[in-house]
Amino acid sequence: MDQQPPTPSDVLAARHRLAGHVVRTPATAYPALDDVAHAAGAHDTRLVVKHENLQRTGSFKARGALNLLLHQGAPPAGIVGYSTGNHAQALAHAARQVGAPCTIVMPQAPNPVKERAVRALGADVVLHGADLTTAAAHAAHLAAARDARLVSAADEPDLVAGVATATLELLEDTGHLDVLVVPVGGGSGAAAACLVTSAFAPHVDVVGVQATGAPAAHDSWRTGHLVTRPIRTRAEGLATGRGFALTQGLMRTGLADFLLVDDDAISRAQHAYLTAARTVAEGAGAAALAAVLTHPDRFAGRRVGVVCSGGNASPDELLRALTSTGTAVPA
Repeated sequence: MDQQPPTPSDVLAARHRLAGHVVRTPATAYPALDDVAHAAGAHDTRLVVKHENLQRTGSFKARGALNLLLHQGAPPAGIVGYSTGNHAQALAHAARQVGAPCTIVMPQAPNPVKERAVRALGADVVLHGADLTTAAAHAAHLAAARDARLVSAADEPDLVAGVATATLELLEDTGHLDVLVVPVGGGSGAAAACLVTSAFAPHVDVVGVQATGAPAAHDSWRTGHLVTRPIRTRAEGLATGRGFALTQGLMRTGLADFLLVDDDAISRAQHAYLTAARTVAEGAGAAALAAVLTHPDRFAGRRVGVVCSGGNASPDELLRALTSTGTAVPA
């Protein structure tokens, strides 16, 4: 059944509902990070980082999961979700807040930082399949067998409305922006940004960014219909193998552009965050900055908001970022 998209009123209601439950994360400018962008060719670009890596559970996803369960509650059998990690942590956290059982299906060999966090939050973790597409199918089977509530990674209006409160904060805290760059896996963050900017800041261009190794959302947007694609990216927060109807509908009317970046560019952006902004960003969290550094002409001379969507990086990921080359803080 098609989901009706959330409205600006739903976003404002979500902000009221989430008060005291989520962090109003900072939006911060870093001259050294601007220097990195200038060195990459994005001349006179001024960056503002929305630090959702500092959100509860370490990512923006907590906003959506909490709004959904605080608004709808959960059935006695609880909820079932599927995720590579951040959506999983968000659901586990939200379920604990409302006292609901929670089961999360993750692909085999998940990010160990994220898996441990999900278990620590009290959720049952089931490891199944090689990728998120297979995990999602198994989650649907478990939910049906248990009469539990299956929570989609993206096709949930209350989830998108909750996530949208981050964009609302960013616009309030920064004043004028020309562009807002948002990483895309299932697309809840970018769809939410489109919803908020179209209502409250229509002059802002919203640009989505996804990994070249998992371009399902990008290709769905470009072609105008939902497609599936193989998943070959290291950035598990972007590792989504299909487009989602609800978020694609919002992005189709709201995105100004949709860019792709490769995994090495993401690692270099993580390096830039670590060295120029003292910020830990996981792969998906660094994707927006990677887009600026990879496509500098698209952002030159503009004030650009970049969403650092999550900070749940594994030790191996951080080591790779620290040893990456090609992006450095200018002397």
